[in-house]
Amino acid sequence: MTTSTTTGGVARRSIRVTGIVQGVGFRPFVHGLAAELGLAGFVGNDESGVFIEVEGPPGALDALVAALHDRPPPLAMITGVAATAVPVRGDTVFTIAPSAATGRAATLISPDTATCSDCLRELRDAADRRYRHPFVNCTHCGPRFTIVTGVPYDRGVTTMAGFPMCTDCEREYHDPSDRRFHAQPVCCPACGPTLVFSGGGGDPIAAAAAALRAGAVLAIKGLGGYHLAALASDAAAVATLRARKHREDKPFAIMAADVDAVRERCACDAAEEAELTSRRAPIVLLRRLPDAPVAPAVAPGNAHLGMLLPYTPIHHLLLDELGEPIVLTSGNISDEPIAHRDDDAAARLHGIADAFLSHDRAIRTRADDSVLRVVRGAPYPVRRSRGFAPEPIRLDVTTDRPMLGCGAELKNTFCLLRGSEAFVSHHIGDLENAETLHAYTDGIAHLRTLLDVEPAVLAHDLHPEYLSTKWALAQEDVELVGVQHHHAHLASCLAEHGEAGPVVGIACDGLGYGTDGVLWGGEVLVVSLTGFTRAAHLEPVALPGGATAIRQPWRTAASWLRTAGVALPGMAERIGGQWAGVQRLLDSDLPMPMTTSAGRLFDAVAALLGVRDRVTYEGQAAIQLEQSVDRDVRDGYPVGQDGAVIRASDLVRAVVAELGAGVAVPVIAARFHHGLAAALVAAALRTARAEGLTTAALSGGVFQNLVLLDAVRTGLEAAGLRVLVHSRLPCNDGGISLGQVAVAASRAAARP
Repeated sequence: MTTSTTTGGVARRSIRVTGIVQGVGFRPFVHGLAAELGLAGFVGNDESGVFIEVEGPPGALDALVAALHDRPPPLAMITGVAATAVPVRGDTVFTIAPSAATGRAATLISPDTATCSDCLRELRDAADRRYRHPFVNCTHCGPRFTIVTGVPYDRGVTTMAGFPMCTDCEREYHDPSDRRFHAQPVCCPACGPTLVFSGGGGDPIAAAAAALRAGAVLAIKGLGGYHLAALASDAAAVATLRARKHREDKPFAIMAADVDAVRERCACDAAEEAELTSRRAPIVLLRRLPDAPVAPAVAPGNAHLGMLLPYTPIHHLLLDELGEPIVLTSGNISDEPIAHRDDDAAARLHGIADAFLSHDRAIRTRADDSVLRVVRGAPYPVRRSRGFAPEPIRLDVTTDRPMLGCGAELKNTFCLLRGSEAFVSHHIGDLENAETLHAYTDGIAHLRTLLDVEPAVLAHDLHPEYLSTKWALAQEDVELVGVQHHHAHLASCLAEHGEAGPVVGIACDGLGYGTDGVLWGGEVLVVSLTGFTRAAHLEPVALPGGATAIRQPWRTAASWLRTAGVALPGMAERIGGQWAGVQRLLDSDLPMPMTTSAGRLFDAVAALLGVRDRVTYEGQAAIQLEQSVDRDVRDGYPVGQDGAVIRASDLVRAVVAELGAGVAVPVIAARFHHGLAAALVAAALRTARAEGLTTAALSGGVFQNLVLLDAVRTGLEAAGLRVLVHSRLPCNDGGISLGQVAVAASRAAARP
């Protein structure tokens, strides 16, 4: 802190505050602090954050600066407070200055935030002027990132620009003592957006509730896009929604009015409740109670339910009216991006939804709901999007060349690196069609505009057929940095922990392009942010049919049986005529992709055990295999290692032998999990001892399997290693983009 020269016991300081400080009530907060401390001057927004000039007694100035650090508004995230001495000007009042636009944007945009308790009280208070107002918000809650069109953050650069404030709202907006002081989305029934129900007049909430009770599928416009809803207890309605959406088995989420309603359906501990009720309001995956009152088609064959609480006033009003939970799933046909524009929603959801509950406040940026689990009391993200994006992750490396991490093919995100701040995008989805590619390129362009960043370096996956890689290679006048898939996975884990490595890393996933042209996915690496060496890996096997084997796990099972030199009686009869065709393919000299993937090994064992021969969504076979595990069984099948090769065929031989001996499937599933975990731990420990390493990192989508995660983590910890796991980003491909920029920036910093 710089102490200024005083004039008659009065000093003046110029203060710059950076971080998430716009749209969160920061200027009103500073105004209140100045009044409390008897200081004069001004506060304002510009592209870099918040600027303050303030004068008064030096002790009061010290107190103000300390308060900026120690007790900012609830939604603020402070990354820097810099104070310098300036000449005293003799100000006598403290004001909020007009926003300035004089240079490059460096401010941060707040994520969207669930309705706060103060706004909820107004929503339910019949005497309040915002009683039942579907768009009630304040500086502590409401839409932010999804409505922002530019910076600095003011109403004119949001999708609320077309809703002029009424006299009452304008008075609140300009009143420093009001919690809506400079709340940009502020509105009321007299001046705000209008909620409409497509099925007719009257109260839209009551009409929508009546439609749901009658068995309708309803499209609801939320913060980051449209959702499709049905009563969670209505078996026919949920089955209809599933059929119309072309989503055969993948679970739906359930929105319940409160935690009590959640606990009627799921086990929910204190840490899980804290995540459910947080301002981010994610979907939390919870263990389903045996008698949970939900329709069978909500989450068929799944031991967990994805539960979330209302996070907009519309949700609260609808759940209050209904008195029971609803299924809430992304407004799209499977594999497409969520619909967020009204015209697009009307066209794409017309054949799915029976009616629409919508409004005329535009959504600029689509954002799916975030999803997480709680593991050992800490969040373990599955999808990071609404409520989190675009909040930055600070890296320990700084670059003066802006970088873009292009992400992977599945569960894509991108990441912009500005200085040391890494902005991981909202969830884009699977880059497998033109619609999602458009959402990807539009998202990049918009975040580049908000951050005023022109990437000079593009970090991309090595897989030549990924659309993200093809897009990167097509760009001009940029430096291209290829980052191996599993290096990016583990670098992402290191980066979110502020570690540079080297560590011993275990990366297990569906597949990623290896440096040898093989599809890796069961890897033990010595890894740092600048590079890696491959220490061990699962035994490679062929993927007969290539991508078809991912959708039909029995094909990978056939390949593993061939590699293990064993047969499973009855398998050919169960699969039918295609089995013989795959056997001929395996006998031939035709080229087939080779893989060391742990994900494909899980698929194969699921098929061998009769758990799942074919899948309708990614990871389905492995998920059901995990859920079949007998949790009382802790022993595993022994697995050998030949040089760098972990002999996974030992597991397959043991599975087939125990099936033949009549051992129960849950017992075999448990022994497979623990055997694989022990083999990975043994390989990692050999590597750690050889390299003198004391820290391990775990990443890759297979570590969404909590049985495997716990067994590997516990085994490494028991041997004395410190183990890093994800808590801010998903272990799946949603975290790849952060790893890509962390690697590219670290390599650049290491260059002479």
